[in-house]
Amino acid sequence: MKTINEQLALPDSIALSMTQLSPRAVSWGAILAGAAGAAALSLLLLVLGTGLGFSFVSPWANDGASIKTLGVSTIAWITFTQLVAAGLGGYLAGRLRAKWTDVHADEVYFRDTAHGFLAWSIATLATALLLGSVLGGIASGGAKVGASVAQGVASSAAKAGAAVANTDNAGAGMRYALDSLFRRTVNAPANAQSGLAPAQERPAPIAEVTRIFMNAIHTGSLPAEDTQYLGQLVARRTGLNQPEAEQRVTATFTRIKSAVDEAQTQARQTADQARKTSAYAAIWLFISLLVGAFVASFSATLGGRQRDA
Repeated sequence: MKTINEQLALPDSIALSMTQLSPRAVSWGAILAGAAGAAALSLLLLVLGTGLGFSFVSPWANDGASIKTLGVSTIAWITFTQLVAAGLGGYLAGRLRAKWTDVHADEVYFRDTAHGFLAWSIATLATALLLGSVLGGIASGGAKVGASVAQGVASSAAKAGAAVANTDNAGAGMRYALDSLFRRTVNAPANAQSGLAPAQERPAPIAEVTRIFMNAIHTGSLPAEDTQYLGQLVARRTGLNQPEAEQRVTATFTRIKSAVDEAQTQARQTADQARKTSAYAAIWLFISLLVGAFVASFSATLGGRQRDA
């Protein structure tokens, strides 16, 4: 049977123009429709997942789901969201595209796959724009965690010193240790060296002792001359003899240094946990997006087959 061009005996130029009027290889209307459906369903499922997550979280200790359970559940829900939303978007893009005539089956399969992938790409970009703060937080958290570790460890001694000098809740433990350093025993006599009664004595030199202790924490040990000097201050204040005063100074410094070391260790552990969490979140997000791209492309081929059936 002759084609329309052969029956009408049209020139080649006119036949070429009519060929160009055939359906294009890319049906952007179908792609945008699939992307809109995928983005809307993704947003809907993410909001639902957020609500379910909050319902299992409790501010009380040992109550509600654990952090590990919430992490696994979040990964599973994000993957499920990608599977469902990408599948819907790819299917719509394949089912709604224009029918291609006189096109090889392999070419149709490739075009359907491309339609599904494009629909998934647009939907992913649209969802990322809507949830930019969440995705940006994951990326920036992993990038900043290394600097946070170095900065936190370097400034921990300085922060501890500021906490010692203050009387707020953060420095209450440190200040208590220094106050106990100059604590006089009950019914202690007046200091024979100063000749003053306890009520007439000058306030304990907390600021000076703080600077000496923080310098010792920075260097790693309390020098013998500083121990002797602080022992003299404690002995003058409390009425203890010099050896007892130096022993109290050493014990107080050891207690404060242990607290600072514990704070540094806790800061390192927290930063390392944040780094691992950011890394795992980025890896699983990548895996879920990769699965979504595959599902969208495959679903588009299914929709295209049903469209051409």
